[in-house]
Amino acid sequence: MPDGAPARPALVLTALILVAAVANLNLSVANVALPEIGRAFDSSQTMLNLVAVGYSLGLAASVLYLGAFGDRYGRKLLLILGVSLSVPACLLASHATSDVMLVGARVLGGLAAGMAYPTTLALIAALWRGAPRIHAIALWSGIGGAISAMGPLLAGAALQRYWWGSVFLLTLPLALVALILAIRCVPAHVNESTEPVDHLGGVLSVVLVASLVLAVNFAPSPGSGAAAAGLAVVAVAATIAFVLRQRRAANPLYDLRIAARRTFWVAAVAGTIVFGSLMGAIFIGQQFMQNVLGYTALQGGAAILPSPLMMTLFAPYSAKLVERRGSRFTLLLGYLLCLLAFLTMLLLWHEGVAYWRVGLAYALIGIGIGLAGTPASRSLTGSVPVRRVGMASGTADLQRDLGGAIMQSLLGALLTAGYVRSITTQVRESPQSSEIAQSVVSELQKSFSSAADTAQRYPRHAAEIIEGARNAFLAGDRWAYSAAIIAILLGMALVARHYPRHPEENRLLASYQAEDVASVPGAPSPAREAS
Repeated sequence: MPDGAPARPALVLTALILVAAVANLNLSVANVALPEIGRAFDSSQTMLNLVAVGYSLGLAASVLYLGAFGDRYGRKLLLILGVSLSVPACLLASHATSDVMLVGARVLGGLAAGMAYPTTLALIAALWRGAPRIHAIALWSGIGGAISAMGPLLAGAALQRYWWGSVFLLTLPLALVALILAIRCVPAHVNESTEPVDHLGGVLSVVLVASLVLAVNFAPSPGSGAAAAGLAVVAVAATIAFVLRQRRAANPLYDLRIAARRTFWVAAVAGTIVFGSLMGAIFIGQQFMQNVLGYTALQGGAAILPSPLMMTLFAPYSAKLVERRGSRFTLLLGYLLCLLAFLTMLLLWHEGVAYWRVGLAYALIGIGIGLAGTPASRSLTGSVPVRRVGMASGTADLQRDLGGAIMQSLLGALLTAGYVRSITTQVRESPQSSEIAQSVVSELQKSFSSAADTAQRYPRHAAEIIEGARNAFLAGDRWAYSAAIIAILLGMALVARHYPRHPEENRLLASYQAEDVASVPGAPSPAREAS
């Protein structure tokens, strides 16, 4: 494949990375503020999970549909609209008057990101070719992941001086700069499609993803079993309807023939697990550091600095490793580092743990994401025709956002289940169990923040209540870390078994490109298309 890049490549790539940074930063800033949000609204653990996952929910549910919109109606236009809409979404979140309103604002922000974020990778795939594309994706992936991981530090600094809503205003200056650069530097109408958009398939994709994520969130919540079951049924029905629609549509939103390519579907699943692991580690870790270790919001944000640092350092190395050893080797190496990170959390994180053990886990996961991000995204973009690159970019965003939403929801659900079970057991075994009102038990079961509020109302038993809540949290997070380890092991097995080795990978990608060009009457040759 001939190498190529757009005019003013540095400025164009900077603009695309900054646009992606707006989404990446908005994705992670809520995690640090969760304890304060919980206290402000007396929120349950399930509602806090929804606040954390709301942005990912809006983004993940919309990326496939909006990616097809960009391919057809203009990627640059969608980019600009998404960045512009993020501004009112952030303002609404920062001034929310209830946790329900906050969740709604987060979902709206995710929809705005669904316009802009997938378009950045789609434009990289449309504008770059060969080795320059791999290096551009490495920078996009590494810097984007690092900015996402930097969110807790910036949010923690804001919380030291301002109210919890200030964390949602952090991206506004960045959004302004990104918008100006996007308007001035990003080319318009590059290798875009003229085929109609499958609107029915798009609606079904939104229902599918949204119902799946919400079902996982509601599953552990007391009294929400019927809602979780109903949402699960909707997710299954939407999945069946979506697959049937894509098989029959003349111009499917998600071409299942392309999705069946080994370099595509294996990379899609592998990336979903590995990017979800990062969001899950930040989500659980921030609550662990603040609730159990007693870190301030700023200290909790600063504690994960090894993660973005390692991502930034290892992303360029990942691009070189993909060129020399292939995506399979690089993915497995990244997975191994993520596995070591969660083993560190499971075995070494406990009450009173020294910081070096916390920093070690985040350094390991930073290296793992830095290594695995590039091959996961590159395999997707290399497996589709450039006119349908919105499908690849949408899938790449689903890796991060559906992966993040599902892993946060899954780990949050297990955290909640373990926490509630431990609290219930402690209350039942307490010598004063008969004296504890059911309303108090319900407050204790809601979340650590709710237990802390309850402790303030009963100062004589405050120390006992807080200690019990800490023990319950530690019981829950063991479940969460164990689930993450199992997910990573399954991902490693999938990549090792099904992803092609380097020579076969190169042969398959070249054959896919030739097949895609030949399937379009009057299409340019690969050489002309890359020029």
